[in-house]
Amino acid sequence: MYSPSKLLLTPLLLLSLLFQICVSQDTITPDEPLKDGDILVSNRETFALGFFSRPANSSRRYVGIWYNKVPVQTVVWVANRDDPLDGTAGILSIDGHGNLDLTETNRSIPIWSTNASVASANHSMARLLDTGNLVLVHPETQRPIWQSFDFPTDTLLPFMKLGLDRRAGLNRSLTSWKSKDDPGTGYYTLAIDPSGYPQLFLYKGGAPLWRGGPWTGQRWSGIPQMKRNFIFNIIYVDNQDEITIEDRLLVPNVFAIAVVKEPGVIERSTWHENGWVAYSSFPTENCDNYQKCGPNSYCDPNNPEKFECTCLPGFEPKSAHDWFLRDGSGGCVRNQGVFTCNSGEGFVKLARVKLPDTSMARVDMSLSLKECKQECLKNCNCTAYTNAIETKGGIGCLTWHGNLVDTRVYYNVGQDLYLRVDATTLAQYAKKNGLLQNRGKLAILVVSVAVMLLIVASIVYWFIMRKIKEKRQNKYIFSDTSAATTFEESSTRRELDGSTRNSDLQFFDLSKIVCSHG
Repeated sequence: MYSPSKLLLTPLLLLSLLFQICVSQDTITPDEPLKDGDILVSNRETFALGFFSRPANSSRRYVGIWYNKVPVQTVVWVANRDDPLDGTAGILSIDGHGNLDLTETNRSIPIWSTNASVASANHSMARLLDTGNLVLVHPETQRPIWQSFDFPTDTLLPFMKLGLDRRAGLNRSLTSWKSKDDPGTGYYTLAIDPSGYPQLFLYKGGAPLWRGGPWTGQRWSGIPQMKRNFIFNIIYVDNQDEITIEDRLLVPNVFAIAVVKEPGVIERSTWHENGWVAYSSFPTENCDNYQKCGPNSYCDPNNPEKFECTCLPGFEPKSAHDWFLRDGSGGCVRNQGVFTCNSGEGFVKLARVKLPDTSMARVDMSLSLKECKQECLKNCNCTAYTNAIETKGGIGCLTWHGNLVDTRVYYNVGQDLYLRVDATTLAQYAKKNGLLQNRGKLAILVVSVAVMLLIVASIVYWFIMRKIKEKRQNKYIFSDTSAATTFEESSTRRELDGSTRNSDLQFFDLSKIVCSHG
């Protein structure tokens, strides 16, 4: 006979097994839709797809993807971000045309749809991958028909590409939520601008807010802290098919996100124990703001004059009054009465910079830096040049032809930018650099002499101290020997005196003995 407890346990066990089977499902088919309350889980249970509310107690329902093993629900993608469901009557299913649709039980018109061109309507299915990518595929060929990675919301996941796909006609970008409780389309967008020499931008309402700059071979010019590390391998592709950036994980079982947040900040984080830990964010300084100092100037947050803006060599403030009032937004213009075309002009180097805006720049990857200089010098409209790629000793030629916009300097990183200046400015910088070089040589000479004198003094001091020590040791040895000799002589005399007094032998005077034999 079964006990009541066993009878109760059996249905609970069956229910538990049924629940596990339900949550382990990673596929939506025409016969198996996803209803509100169901959860789709990727094969290794890394990600989950389901319905959620924001705020948590709200009746507004969204379909989204989140990290399944993170205790704090972290939504990384939302299907109907601008069209929430009102209530729990939502169904995510494969429609008669083979698309993935979000509908309500009492409505026939989809609230959201993949709207893909499906060749065979009866042979499509949606699967959640362990990368967090929801793909609509043909079950036999497994060819992707549509994927959520092509339509990101505010979060960039590892193995997700950001940027332009010319073949698919897509420019993948990230757009912030309206607020932490509203996944609707916000005001901040992170995207790659393919014009000129491609670069990364953060926009606010369509206007540039921050510029990450062009790719330099291992990082964006405006993100000095960005480089390959032990967790990520950053892949940048710029060819006829695509201009994209992608983070690839080097360490398994690491949960990572890059999120565009409503205050206008891009934050990169990894999950550690009980929370998300941010390891980088940008922008972070006033000098990161787009065109903080206006054209033909650069921003330096460590300027000793406590004003971030400085005109580039050969330029002067466009408005001296605004400059005096610490307003550098108007930028700078060429010094009056100077010429930079066939008039003895040249180039001066500005070190450790975020390169100027390259939206109108030109690039030739076949030229060396020396050849780049000659090409720029021959073109009177060329205002600056540098290597396009800073790795491998420098590759390619990047030139500007007009105003230099949104330049800033860094303390210990950045690229070298070569600026076209007039003959007078060139001579001034040559003299200054020569003076600095002479001062440097003099400083090296002084330091070298000082070191040599210190070494000689140390040797002499050591030699003198050694001699003094030897003399002291000899003195101690002599004193000890003398004392010992005196002590021995005194002891012998005392012994002889004592023996003379105490002995029974008789002693005779030698002179008397001699005389007696004579």
